[in-house]
Amino acid sequence: MKEIRDGTKGDKHSKTSSVNSVPLILDIDDFKGDFSFDALFGNLVNDLLPSFQEEEANSSDANDVFPNGTIRGPSDVAKLAPLFPEVDALLSLFKDSCRELVDLRQQIDGRLNNLKKDVTLQDSKHRKTLSELEKGIDGLFDSFGRLDSRISSVGQTAAKIGDHLQSADSQRQTASETIDLIKYLMEFNSSPGDLMELSPLFSDDSRVAEAASIAQKLRSFAEEDIGKQGITAPSVMGNVTASRGLEVAVANLQDYCNELENRLLTRFDAASQRRELSTMAECAKILSQFNRGTSAMQHYVATRPMFIDVEVMNADTRLVIGDQASQPSPSNVARGLSSLYKEITDTVRKEAATVTAVFPSPNDVMSILVQRVLEQRVTALLDKLLLKPSLVKLPPMEEGGVLLVSGITRITYLRMLAVAYEKTQELARDLRAVGCGDLDVEGLTESLFLAYKDEYPEHEQASLRQLCEAKMEELRAESQQLTESTGSIGRSKGASIASSHQQLSVTVVTEFVRWNEEAISRCTLFSSQPATLASNVRAVFTCLLDQVSQYITDGLERARDSLTEAAALRERFVLGTVVSRRVAAAAASAAEAAAAAGESSFRSFMVAVQRCASSVAIVQQYFANSISRLLLPVDGVHAASCEEMATAMSSAEAAAYKGLQQCIETVMAEVERLLSAEQKTTDYRSPDDGIAPDHRPTNACTRVVAYLSRVLEAAFTALDGLNKQAFLTELGNRLHKGLLNHWQKFTFNPSGGLRLKRDITEYGDFVRSFNAPSVDEKFELLGIMANVFIVAPESLSTLFEGTPSIRKDAQRFIQLREDYKTAKLAARLSSLWTSSS
Repeated sequence: MKEIRDGTKGDKHSKTSSVNSVPLILDIDDFKGDFSFDALFGNLVNDLLPSFQEEEANSSDANDVFPNGTIRGPSDVAKLAPLFPEVDALLSLFKDSCRELVDLRQQIDGRLNNLKKDVTLQDSKHRKTLSELEKGIDGLFDSFGRLDSRISSVGQTAAKIGDHLQSADSQRQTASETIDLIKYLMEFNSSPGDLMELSPLFSDDSRVAEAASIAQKLRSFAEEDIGKQGITAPSVMGNVTASRGLEVAVANLQDYCNELENRLLTRFDAASQRRELSTMAECAKILSQFNRGTSAMQHYVATRPMFIDVEVMNADTRLVIGDQASQPSPSNVARGLSSLYKEITDTVRKEAATVTAVFPSPNDVMSILVQRVLEQRVTALLDKLLLKPSLVKLPPMEEGGVLLVSGITRITYLRMLAVAYEKTQELARDLRAVGCGDLDVEGLTESLFLAYKDEYPEHEQASLRQLCEAKMEELRAESQQLTESTGSIGRSKGASIASSHQQLSVTVVTEFVRWNEEAISRCTLFSSQPATLASNVRAVFTCLLDQVSQYITDGLERARDSLTEAAALRERFVLGTVVSRRVAAAAASAAEAAAAAGESSFRSFMVAVQRCASSVAIVQQYFANSISRLLLPVDGVHAASCEEMATAMSSAEAAAYKGLQQCIETVMAEVERLLSAEQKTTDYRSPDDGIAPDHRPTNACTRVVAYLSRVLEAAFTALDGLNKQAFLTELGNRLHKGLLNHWQKFTFNPSGGLRLKRDITEYGDFVRSFNAPSVDEKFELLGIMANVFIVAPESLSTLFEGTPSIRKDAQRFIQLREDYKTAKLAARLSSLWTSSS
């Protein structure tokens, strides 16, 4: 094929005959590697196609124009030469290529057959070889198994021999050490107190650790032997002698250990001053062999500056309490404790770094250090800060009873106790975070306050009582000062003005509750057990009940006193039947003043009742929100506290009930005075002069209704619920009864009956605002009974056919008719009542 390509390149315009004369050769290498038919075909024909392309280009250039203007077309060219002159060469090339391809395929097939035969032969040989190898490998594995069993047997034997050798070496080493220990023990057993003839080991400073270890072993052995011999000494006499000899050794060893321990502690102190932690660690490690290093730990802690420097303790006192001349306040104490405890925590944290680097058991050292901080430094500060007051009854406040001996109030002591307790608990948590070993730092902190917490409930109750007494004294002083400032004006206006200066105040009760709430917060802080907390909370809440009950009861009693004084004023100006006109005028003026005092007292008492109800509501709300949840976990405490609350308020309820009764008496007294003063005889017995009757209410009725409307406005505001309903019902019944008694004094003609009916309507409209159905019914019946004055005598029997229940009162009313005697109504009605019954 290469020859063809070379020949073609030499002559591109050769004829077909020349192509056929050259044999076509295909190389088998053309089919190796990445074979491409397109590439093979291109290599075959590319040598012929370029000549055809050049001839085509030349033929296109031959399209010339004849001299006559005619263009030579392609058909003319086709007549001159063939269209594809190389086709014969290509056909010949393709035929030769096919022949050569067939030859090549036959050659390849032959080679493949030969290769298959060779592969079959080699595979047979390979299988045979593998079979022989498998047999050899099986034999090899058998050999290896026997070798492994032999090796295992030899290894076990060697291990046994090694154990025996190790045991023998250990026994030899133990025997050697025992010989040395016996030698050293004999040295210590030479004579009591003689340590001069000891081996150099015990005096060589470079071998202190070894000497300490040997001394501890000798000491343990001797003490153990003495203990055993001491048990069997009565039965074996020889042991007594041995024990006595070892006692000498024990004594000498004790002296040596003490001397060695002191020497190591001295070296430890010197290294501590120079901050040589490696030397300190070395000494601490050796000292750990003496009582597990307790002496070294305690010595290190005891030599800390915060435990031996007096100036540090004084600085703590100044930081928290301040100067002796100033009085500490809880806020200042809180800030001082925060700063001091932060300083202590930082100091302990720095010491913890040193302890960790020096001691083999740092947790034990930190436990001792933290315990010393709490028991010495913190306790000394608390003793100066918290001076417990005496629980003995203090003298009156004007004699200095409010202040304690130290110059601080009892409440201030309790507040500082709470602050100190909270801050010390925070210190305990911080120290726990720094590290304190196995020390129960929280339990130790609690133990610091046990003495204070044991008497805490009594101090809390005494503080609440003292605060209440101080508040009451303050209120009395204010009332006295106000009374003195008013002078004669107050006396001229009557007792109600003076009593108004001592009215109940919801603000005071709110202050009582605030004090109690603060006390409850301290109870919660100091009482960790539910039973203890419930007991303390109940005791503190009982103080509040006593204070509020006493305060509102006293306030109601003062308001009642004004009602009583107003009643005394009314009784003083009751006149007889025969008096002069001047005396009557003076008495009427005084009665007006007494009535004004009564109305003022009524209003003052209603305000007191309203404030009393508000105060009780505040206490009940406080109990529900803050106290109840603290009492419920303990059986029976919540119910007992509710009962105590009801009992405490019962005295106030009794005073309020008595006062409301007095209010009704005051109102009815004024109603009776107005009726007596304003009701005229002619109101219900107007003459028949031909003038149209007056349908307006009487002046007495108008005055009474106006007075009731004015004075009861305070009752409508102060009372609510069942209290309001009961009060107004009782007042309505009393008003009904008073009006009946009042009208019994008059005689009525028909026109007067109409005017009475108008008055009854006016009264009924007013009492309807009471929302008391029983009272409304009574005034409706009054309106019916008023008809007895209006109807003719012969119609009286028909008035009560539907309401026989009012027949008795109606009979009394009928007797008030103007014509009762002239119309002989008594005889007529007696027969009527008899027949009806």
